[in-house]
Amino acid sequence: MILPAGFRAALPFAAFYGAVFLAMGIYLPFWPVFLEHRGLTAAEIGWVLALGTWAKTAVAPIIGHISDRTGQRRLVLAALAGIALLAASGYHFAAGFMAILAVHLIVFPAFQATIPLGESHCMAAVREQGLDYGRLRLWGSLAFILGVLGIGELLAEHSAEMVLWGLMGSFALLLLVTLALPKARRPEDRHGRAPILALIGDRNFLIFLVIGALLQSSHAVYYSFSAVHWQAAGHSAATVGWLWSEGVIAEVALFALGAALLHRLGPVGLLATAAIAGVLRWTVLAETTALPALVGVQALHAFTFGAAHLGAMHYIARRAPPGLQATAQGLYGAVSGGIGMGLALLLAGTLYEAMAGRAFHAMAAMSLVGGLLTIVLLARERSRNRKD
Repeated sequence: MILPAGFRAALPFAAFYGAVFLAMGIYLPFWPVFLEHRGLTAAEIGWVLALGTWAKTAVAPIIGHISDRTGQRRLVLAALAGIALLAASGYHFAAGFMAILAVHLIVFPAFQATIPLGESHCMAAVREQGLDYGRLRLWGSLAFILGVLGIGELLAEHSAEMVLWGLMGSFALLLLVTLALPKARRPEDRHGRAPILALIGDRNFLIFLVIGALLQSSHAVYYSFSAVHWQAAGHSAATVGWLWSEGVIAEVALFALGAALLHRLGPVGLLATAAIAGVLRWTVLAETTALPALVGVQALHAFTFGAAHLGAMHYIARRAPPGLQATAQGLYGAVSGGIGMGLALLLAGTLYEAMAGRAFHAMAAMSLVGGLLTIVLLARERSRNRKD
């Protein structure tokens, strides 16, 4: 049977998102549980996550620039996945804070650098072939659910070492699917200025980067300590897995409707929606661990992450020059998921150790500031459009 051309074009990217977010579904909720199992304190977990994130900050823009200049996105992606897989085997021999940190500083930046690079490759196909980004990305969300639920169920019967084995298996899958991606067409529009300067010289883009950093970093306590916090409150690992999955199911629904929401709200409107949802979500999580409340606010993940991500991807696609798309993605990843998230993770470790769940209040404040800045960005964008 001959598959439709659109399906054949979309399949490799859907598989890429599936492999990447299978790994993220294992990593995000349960990596702190693995680190706690290995004997690290809450503050040490915060340092490991923060330093790994800052290392990614240095790597992502460099990788994006290399990809833009060489046009070898698929080869670079495969190399990064292979490095992450090989380095992850080092956790089997790492004992203590310093040894675990040393391995983490290789694994995490290599794996995380695949995400913005893969995003730029996908967004190029979205522009050139008319693919629906939201419907490609939702396969990543579905795989994330599989990772969360699978590890959550395994942890009910086995030790937290299963987190490491699951992560390594997902890295192996990621290596295979990167090799199946189509070759990227090297953009003809080459930018004469230094790549980073060409982007940060745009004040609107700078404001966008700060908004992205605040909205994504507001998830720091959730990513690093929600599983630990909810289990301490008496919820099982399987329940934690279902709670995380609920959020991602809501995210899938948003991505499925992404084209309509984008048309109605625009990229900046999606960012503003994410900020409003963040203020509500993190405030509730700061005040209670009651299961009905947790179930209620987990649906807001569709907006705090999904709307923020969809808005950011389309803002970059519209504002970054064609020859700087991967560089722009790398810079966004470095600032939002690197500098901002690293600081927030470090803060999360300190706050959680001192305040437990009330650390979520700081995340609500970050969402509020991000929301105020979307008002500024929207006004500036409208002014620019009038001038154009």
